[in-house]
Amino acid sequence: MKNIYSNIYEANLTNLKKAKKNIENNNVIGMPTETVYGLAGNAYSNKSVKKIFRLKKRPNFNPLIIHFRDLKKLKNEVILNKDFIRLYKAFCPGPITFILNKKKKSKISKMAIAGKKTIAVRFPKNKIARSLLKIVNVPLAAPSANIASKLSPTSAEDVADEFGNKIKFILDGGKCRFGLESTIIDLTTKPSILRPGIISKEKIQKALSKKIKNRKGIKIIKSPGQLKLHYSPGIPVKMNKKYPQKNQAFICLGKKFRNTKNYFNLSKNGSLHEAANNLYRTMRKIKKAKYKSIAVIKIPNRGIGQAINDRLKKASKK
Repeated sequence: MKNIYSNIYEANLTNLKKAKKNIENNNVIGMPTETVYGLAGNAYSNKSVKKIFRLKKRPNFNPLIIHFRDLKKLKNEVILNKDFIRLYKAFCPGPITFILNKKKKSKISKMAIAGKKTIAVRFPKNKIARSLLKIVNVPLAAPSANIASKLSPTSAEDVADEFGNKIKFILDGGKCRFGLESTIIDLTTKPSILRPGIISKEKIQKALSKKIKNRKGIKIIKSPGQLKLHYSPGIPVKMNKKYPQKNQAFICLGKKFRNTKNYFNLSKNGSLHEAANNLYRTMRKIKKAKYKSIAVIKIPNRGIGQAINDRLKKASKK
């Protein structure tokens, strides 16, 4: 399909070099990852980080995830521990974010970590993101490329639609592999999950050989995804419904649902992974179709279904 967006660029070597120049000039670019697209800027630069917060209309107390290519630069910024090393070996690069204690000599922008003594770090697996991290030679602050509290983008077109020409350069990595944000685990005390994601609690427990908890009722914001309203399509979302009301969009799952105008099936085969990948895209489609509200069938609360329900629960907050 022809690219009709003037700010979306094929992720070839020439354009990666242009992206690098933008980062070096403290500009913010759109970048693909395996989870969702991010707004990427130099994590050492207050100027760059300030642009990210302003573009997203993000509260300044809500820290950003800092993306690294490998452990080489990370060792200068945070205090590593045994749990981190185990999880890094098991899942990285991949869709998992770690909360670690900051070193005093860390050069990460204090604005990026909201003045906290912890840093949220991730090692993306997406080849384009990794290529960019290799040539820019700095960690990248890269929260999801959306306005605060709104749906995360899963394509370059989503980013362009969200920000228009406010973002001058977006690397096109196609459709995101997973379509949901990373699992976030706090490793500063006893390991606990702050946000469920692609990598399940069960897999993490197996890697650590111990039980961990999902932390609830968090008062101190250590990472993205902890605010009550999040992942919102901009219209009311109602969970655990068996059928829609008149003129209401209905998000369903499985073979038994008919293919009618207001029915939007996340996966006809009932695959929770496919459902996760289609969730944000489907809600965007519903919003563009001018529906006033969304009813969602009950999603099985197992594996990645826990992450889907987490996003829907936050999207349904008023």
